[in-house]
Amino acid sequence: MTHVKVQLSVDTASGGDSMGTPTGDPADWPQGEIDLETQDLPHASSSVEWWYFHAHVKDTAGRPFSLFGSFFRIVTGVDQRTRQPRHAHFLTWSLTDVEKKNCLFESRLEKTILPAALERLEKGQGTKDPRIRRALIESLRRGSFPRPDREIEGPVHVGTDRLHLDLGGSTFEKVSPGVYRTHIEGEKAGMDLTFELRKKPQRHGDRGHVVGKEGEAMFYYFVPRTEVTGEVVIGGERFAVTGSGWYDHEFGGHATQDSHMSPTQRDIAWNWLAVQLEDGTDVSLFWMQDIATGKDVGSTVVRVSPEGEAQYSRDFSLAPTRWWTSSRTFEHYPAAGTLKAPALGIDLDLEATVDDQEFITVTSKPSFWEGQGRVTGTLDGKPAKGLAYFERSGHTVNDTLDDFFKAVSRQVRKSVASLLPLHPTREEALDLFADPRHGHLLEGLDEQEIASSLIAPIRTITDRGGKAWRSYAALACCEALGADSRKYLRWLSLPELIHSGSLMVDDVEDRSLVRRGGPTAHVIYGEATAINSGTAAYFLAEGSITEHEDVSDKKKLRLIRLYFEGMRAGHAGQALDIHGFDELVDEAVASGVSGPLERRIAGMYRLKTGAPAGVLARMGVVAADGTVPQEDALGRFFENLGVAFQMVDDVLNLRGFHGKLKNVGEDITSGKVTLPIALALNRLDQSKREWLIETIRSKPEDPAVVRDVIHLLVSVNALDDCLKTADRLVEDSWQEVSPLLPESLHKVMLRAFCWYVLERHY
Repeated sequence: MTHVKVQLSVDTASGGDSMGTPTGDPADWPQGEIDLETQDLPHASSSVEWWYFHAHVKDTAGRPFSLFGSFFRIVTGVDQRTRQPRHAHFLTWSLTDVEKKNCLFESRLEKTILPAALERLEKGQGTKDPRIRRALIESLRRGSFPRPDREIEGPVHVGTDRLHLDLGGSTFEKVSPGVYRTHIEGEKAGMDLTFELRKKPQRHGDRGHVVGKEGEAMFYYFVPRTEVTGEVVIGGERFAVTGSGWYDHEFGGHATQDSHMSPTQRDIAWNWLAVQLEDGTDVSLFWMQDIATGKDVGSTVVRVSPEGEAQYSRDFSLAPTRWWTSSRTFEHYPAAGTLKAPALGIDLDLEATVDDQEFITVTSKPSFWEGQGRVTGTLDGKPAKGLAYFERSGHTVNDTLDDFFKAVSRQVRKSVASLLPLHPTREEALDLFADPRHGHLLEGLDEQEIASSLIAPIRTITDRGGKAWRSYAALACCEALGADSRKYLRWLSLPELIHSGSLMVDDVEDRSLVRRGGPTAHVIYGEATAINSGTAAYFLAEGSITEHEDVSDKKKLRLIRLYFEGMRAGHAGQALDIHGFDELVDEAVASGVSGPLERRIAGMYRLKTGAPAGVLARMGVVAADGTVPQEDALGRFFENLGVAFQMVDDVLNLRGFHGKLKNVGEDITSGKVTLPIALALNRLDQSKREWLIETIRSKPEDPAVVRDVIHLLVSVNALDDCLKTADRLVEDSWQEVSPLLPESLHKVMLRAFCWYVLERHY
């Protein structure tokens, strides 16, 4: 969901030139021809090593699947008594049902990895965002990996006399020369496959030398063509399959403190591509980049002929032509592109067979994309086509929570644009304004006229972007309970339409002229149109709640009731805001007791901002079939987040937001009584209370007077205590909700979001 990175290995090292060629290879690296009987075995000199395979297969009816698996072995430390390295292991694999466009993935880790991961985070490593780091530390200290990562259940065995990896029952082994077998059983899918090598092993990179993900020196060989037979399992259903596969093996770094290699500690991102063309030609690309500098630190294209002869080149271009954004992590991946390597006669177009083949794991920032693609183009000027496997990792766009919510905001705008097109077709207009069965309602009418007078004013406000945390609530709660939120992606538009509709009407009521950096809707379209469109925005998203045929009517009714509960509460809060607090303010000025006023302001915040957010969280729990305690706790958590958000906003209005606030003290110049002012009334003497309220009611525009008001509030700690109140509210809510949520990446994000809301004033 954001840039979450837990490097699970201990520090590794390398030396050599820009392609990673070490100054002296370890003794157990290949010195001449690659002998698989020896090199397939674990390497004692390596701190990181993995065995990888992927395959394109079909069942007997021609139904296509793609899959990959990678078995990892890493060094987590050195035994102080024996001076021998301590190893830990993990497994990543996925299975894509191409026909149903469904990618199932799983990450399993040995429990001994957890202390090493925790140590790195506590040293300030692992993620750029300090709040996410704190949340990950808190999660790992509870003793388990956040899902979707899971602990390996069962014993781990790594053979040393023959290749035999057994990670809690998931295995990869060599059964005879040139023949490998894997058996993996997951929660929702699995595989039992045999790979028979059909080509000889090839070195990648610079004579086999490549750069690892932290800049360490690695050795990499691959077999680009294997025959695959066996079966895959999805949801308990078994499919006998055959097809073509790929095998590779990479190892390197150092295993002891006495290694000759020197550390570089670079953070590396990469693109990797494996193409199998129908004429028997195979192509592989390995492109490593230093994240900090963007510089190439190792790139090679290899073309392997049908007969198994390899050609190498560093002269290539890999250019994306279409992008896809995840609705779960909001990361950005290329879904199509071109590969050109003129010296090798390669000119290929690449297209993902399924866009969503994202692999989510906190072990890799917080996700990577790896899956199947179609290939067309030319080879030596002749038509070529085939299939490919593509991996992109480390190229994160959401390094911080600010980046993350900007990405969410972009997706919210896309969701609204999809739901409310500016130029709707007849069918889209019927879906929005009537019902497909009631087409007569639009007879004689121009749908474009309706769109121009109803949709355009809404889109004017939504397209400018806004705070995306409300839109995040429902999907995050759904995922935090282990459900798949992707089917509810259009819910991103719900809170934005509610909020934007209320802003359009509020601006008329308040006679505001600017909204989100531009003229308000009523300035552009007139008050009547703005009020009508703003009100209509509340109802236009109804279809996204009820559109799912596989959701029961009972659940749909519950969701609709929650949605309208949020709208009713929000309007009640707006009514209180319009009515104001004059009587309670006068009582507080006269008595010096501001408790009733403080509670009224907090109650207004709860109705106006907290309740709609809480309702969206409840909708996410209902969608995930969560329990009533989970629904209540998450609902209250987001309600209190909404209240705390408003409290922090009150302080930011008086302090400024990193110098970016329009005008510090705008609430004062507009005559608004906010929570810091209410708190101050309980701490000032009579004369100062009277001066404070009289000054605020005069709506002062003189900056000096505004500064005097702010100074008075600061002198009695009203701003700091407002922040402390917000902090207690959120922390108490989190302590209630945390035990009810399984450890997961989305729970980590919710926890980090607490601090994001509370610490915006830093």
